[in-house]
Amino acid sequence: MVRQWEMLKLLPTKPPGITASDICQHLNDQGFDISKRQVERNLNDLSQSFGITCNDKGQPFGWYWVSSADASLPAVSMAEALSLTMVEQVLKPILPATVFDALSPKLNQAKDTLNKVNQRYKLASWQEKVAYVPATLPQIPPKVDEAILSQVQLAILKGQCIHVTYDSVDKRELRDYVLHPLGIVQRGLTTYITATIEPYQDVLLLAMHRIQALDVLEKPIVIPSDYKLSDYLNAGRLSFSSGESILVKAKISSETSLHVSETPLSQDQTIKKEGEDCILTATVADSWQLRWWLLSLCNDVEVLEPKSLRNEIKQQLAAASAKYQGA
Repeated sequence: MVRQWEMLKLLPTKPPGITASDICQHLNDQGFDISKRQVERNLNDLSQSFGITCNDKGQPFGWYWVSSADASLPAVSMAEALSLTMVEQVLKPILPATVFDALSPKLNQAKDTLNKVNQRYKLASWQEKVAYVPATLPQIPPKVDEAILSQVQLAILKGQCIHVTYDSVDKRELRDYVLHPLGIVQRGLTTYITATIEPYQDVLLLAMHRIQALDVLEKPIVIPSDYKLSDYLNAGRLSFSSGESILVKAKISSETSLHVSETPLSQDQTIKKEGEDCILTATVADSWQLRWWLLSLCNDVEVLEPKSLRNEIKQQLAAASAKYQGA
């Protein structure tokens, strides 16, 4: 059955169509062991139940969907099924359940497709040979209210303001705001709204899971003249950055130098050998994310410049060390 679905998905919607030889080649490339004669027999059988026909006005004969037929097929192809099951490994740990649940029907359909095919098909066994492992400590995504998420999406699409009750992270109290929602961004485990808070024009990030209540208003949003989501992201805002860049110079271990040489911090990064260590220079966003990275590698990275960043990291490490001085 899966093979027949694959055949139907290969057929174009108008003549001259695709030949049985080309279909045979496509199927064999996907791991199906089938001959041209079998393809022709299957197509003839399928033409009895589906709106497909053969262009027999000249050789080679091509198969296609007739104009009055519905060429949309509910099933997923085996290649699509494999891609979806691999994508699931990446998305499930980071997407809120309400967002991920919307994909569940398609993902379940993909699993059913792979479960039905014989393991002798090469493509079907690919999922057993590759895996995705997150580079960070696994965590559970925060819970996002499905109704709130839906209302935010609708407000952004319609360009309408929203009134929200928000759990402020700094003051740990509920605050009421009128927001002009501009976009939605997924950063790791957390979903954020980019928005301005009335009456101000500064674009801020607000965590979706901290919205406790929401009403969509009959009031159009005002988009700042200099706002563009791609520019906002390129400025490092999702790294919790000031938007400024700094030139960092640091002494790093040889092991760390290997890592950052393979995955550079910036286009202008340089690494020079100095004794048993190396000197790293790179222009990076002045952000919390930079500081988290430096602190996570504190045994292998010593910040040399700028002095202000060196002193900041030094103070944080001293404070952390003091906590471990007791018994």
